[in-house]
Amino acid sequence: MIYAVVNQKGGVGKTTTVGALGAAFAALGLRVLLVDLDPQAGLTISYGVDPDTLDLTVYQVFLEETQLRYVIRKTPIEHVDLVPANLDLAGAEAELIGELGWDRTLKDALKDVSYDAIVLDCPPTLGILTTNALVAADMAIVPMQCEYLALRALKQLQKILVKVKRKANPNLDMKILRTMYDSRTSHGREVFEEIAAAGGSHVLHTVIRRTVKFADAAASGTPLVAMYADLAQELIDGTTP
Repeated sequence: MIYAVVNQKGGVGKTTTVGALGAAFAALGLRVLLVDLDPQAGLTISYGVDPDTLDLTVYQVFLEETQLRYVIRKTPIEHVDLVPANLDLAGAEAELIGELGWDRTLKDALKDVSYDAIVLDCPPTLGILTTNALVAADMAIVPMQCEYLALRALKQLQKILVKVKRKANPNLDMKILRTMYDSRTSHGREVFEEIAAAGGSHVLHTVIRRTVKFADAAASGTPLVAMYADLAQELIDGTTP
């Protein structure tokens, strides 16, 4: 199962979700591959890898200079592997545009490996890298803050998802993950309910509440496995026969 964690809005918890969900999947016995598709390399850094020291990253895979399996690195978490990124990836947009089948580059590359779950950390844009992720994925997971403007961003993203489903990946599913929820504020509760109403059956039952642990995890590189255990279980229960 391939999951693309995507939202063009920054600061919604995409990288935290990818890192913690990967560790939660592994805790349930799955072999997991995490793929960093963000030139800022937040996921790579969160797993203790200095992107500036890397000779091989997912960028070389996009250029078809190497196969994906040669870029994979072990992480400190058992059964979790990482395909890292660095700032070179910012050049992928220019390199790929105009190439035949550019939107299937990642999909083809992932055929080279076998994992129980693959989780793609998308950049905060709706460009070539995110499109590649959506074409490759079985499911798009959209983290949404329970805050103002969240629904506007969702509508923009839904247009892209519809286009990808129509033209390249008809089986792509979408689930919305409500993040950074603070039930103590009336605004938080209102947006929480608005997302539920707008997303309907696409909204996951699991909710990630606002906590200082988000900042602590980003600083220490420690995934918030406990907070995402329910999400991992919900995704497995909902997607396996």
